[in-house]
Amino acid sequence: MSEYKIYDLHMGPAKTAVDLTDGSERGEYVDQDYILRQLGRPHRCINLMYCYYPNDEGWPVRAHDAHAHDNITDVWDYPYDDYFTYKGGLNGSLDGEPFNYMRDVRRHGQDVCLTLTIDPFVSDEHLVAICKDLSTFGRVLVRVNHEATGNWFSFNKRASYEQVADFFTHVCDVFHKEAPNCKLILCLDGCKNPDDEKMEMEDVFAEAARHADIVSVDRYMALHWGWPVDVAEEGGNTFSRSRVEDIYTMCKKSYERYAYVNGGLHKPMVLSELNADADVTGPYDQAEMFRRFADLLKEDGENWLSAFTMYMFRDRGRLGLEIEDPNNSDIGIRQPLMDTYRKLIHEDFFSPAMENGAEAVFPKKLRWGSFEDSDGIAVELELKSNPVFFEAYFEDGLENANLMMEVNGEWFYKKPGVKCVDLSSAFFYKKLEGPAKMSLKIFAPPATGENDPTQGEDWQMNYYYTLEKLPRLRIKYAPIVK
Repeated sequence: MSEYKIYDLHMGPAKTAVDLTDGSERGEYVDQDYILRQLGRPHRCINLMYCYYPNDEGWPVRAHDAHAHDNITDVWDYPYDDYFTYKGGLNGSLDGEPFNYMRDVRRHGQDVCLTLTIDPFVSDEHLVAICKDLSTFGRVLVRVNHEATGNWFSFNKRASYEQVADFFTHVCDVFHKEAPNCKLILCLDGCKNPDDEKMEMEDVFAEAARHADIVSVDRYMALHWGWPVDVAEEGGNTFSRSRVEDIYTMCKKSYERYAYVNGGLHKPMVLSELNADADVTGPYDQAEMFRRFADLLKEDGENWLSAFTMYMFRDRGRLGLEIEDPNNSDIGIRQPLMDTYRKLIHEDFFSPAMENGAEAVFPKKLRWGSFEDSDGIAVELELKSNPVFFEAYFEDGLENANLMMEVNGEWFYKKPGVKCVDLSSAFFYKKLEGPAKMSLKIFAPPATGENDPTQGEDWQMNYYYTLEKLPRLRIKYAPIVK
């Protein structure tokens, strides 16, 4: 019999969820353990950015390597997009990218958002192969050929806008049949001015919007699009800065226009890329602008936005929470935006909803669906004061568990094989001033990062793990020797 009261716990969606881009043409992938420790909580989704041009010369070598001697002067002038190359697909492999990173993301209790630019003339064999690749990764958001009304991506240079729109519609049809665990995101430029009555190319992409599961725009409150070719200086023409309120208005107007196209249906709306570029604003205004946008969301009251994606974690330019150290790409230089963002994502408005249920009995079967729909347990704690030591020990088979845990607002990961997790740091910066009641929350995402086809009819959406007992908690309120 446990000394603690333990309850069933359901995790549901936030009012507005937070996602994070990890790696792109501007930076490398950063492992989820490091990100978790810097930010103190998982995200709903981690956005991974890849391209798939399997019939191109040089494929699957990344464009800047395959065409290193082609006299390229701009990052968007390669024959195919200079994203990481998707190594799966027809005749591909699941051993490397992005699947190693997808497993890392899901082990840490997050969904994958796969941004994938695709040659719009690939055959259905390629699309079906991608569907098969993604079948074991639970709920996957797939953003195909994003910023589709632009002119910089290779798919826009080799196809008309009508062809790009038709291709997205067809991709939706294939995925809805072959990969029911995947949700398709249509990302357009949307309304480009606060007084626009329609989205850019709204009519061209109307059918695509009706096929999409989720609708989206990318928005930068400031952006230096000339990076890394030039430096933003006064009088230049390769950058811009907007009023935060204007960007907010354009986003919300796009949401309403998507609903108009869909006959009044408000599909889930996300901002798939959101930030202000410190190349233009400097690091302090960047943080203030992001904070202001978040405040507008909270003040709005309509909860119209399902999620936004911070672009990005570590960047070689100034669009990241960290800047990549030019001396060592494995090291990030923390920016003022990091502290602002960390505080913001711990607020209730941006955090998943938690609801206690009936008293739990061991062994307890836990269900992992997503960061918006999972069932765990809540261990009720009555702490005497601020702990000096707070540890969880995993013994007698529990060491094999793969768990995400939260206490005092801070999240921790326990991978299989780990026998002790030190939770003391949850109280370093959020110290208790006296006795306090709180819960230790425990969830069990898939240990391999993939769902198990043997677990039942709902295996593509849900992963199950039976927790035999509670870990042993060691909580001390004073040094061992004074």
